[in-house]
Amino acid sequence: MAINETAAPYVATERDQSRALLGQTMGLVAATTALFALGAYLGRDISYGWGWVAFIAAFGCLIALNFAVRRSEQLAIGLLFAFGVLTGVGLAPTLAYYVSTNPQAVWQAGGATALFIAGFGAFGYATRRDLSSLARVAFWALLALIVFGIVLIFVQIPGGTVIYAILGLAIFAVFTMVDFQRLRRSSDVKTAPVLAASIFLDILNVFLFFLTLFGRD
Repeated sequence: MAINETAAPYVATERDQSRALLGQTMGLVAATTALFALGAYLGRDISYGWGWVAFIAAFGCLIALNFAVRRSEQLAIGLLFAFGVLTGVGLAPTLAYYVSTNPQAVWQAGGATALFIAGFGAFGYATRRDLSSLARVAFWALLALIVFGIVLIFVQIPGGTVIYAILGLAIFAVFTMVDFQRLRRSSDVKTAPVLAASIFLDILNVFLFFLTLFGRD
């Protein structure tokens, strides 16, 4: 009985920390997504060349975020928000094209993404099965998908775009489950910006894959 009474406060504290991390991480994801939308709006008239410049800057912010998270939480959050804005600016020309030619595809992709992330995220957060082995498989599958995407630029494959998008969704279903499981297993609030960046990237890639499917002619 004494052991249980001693352990109870520790279990409660760990649970409270996990809930705090969940709340902070998802709040950061929501804020980063909103800033992404703002960046996409602000950059709607820029050229694709400037979009690539914004992408490079966003990648730099992402790298810096991983180094800053242990030193300054405020700096890490600032880099996360800058990453969201710059990613939005980078994708602005592409999104502007879809909005002008097929706006319904954008809304369909957004709705499908919300359901996709909610479903696989909830499963990853709730499951007790260790998904780390699947994460390694998904990583190598993603590398193979990138190679396949490069091949599609030079070789016309019937249904290649659809295959690419479906495979991408399957891969990021795994990444989404893994990231939400990481969120449940961690109790260090300082990791919130990094976890938020990972989940935001899951959301972004899933959205782009759905946009590819719904926006095709």
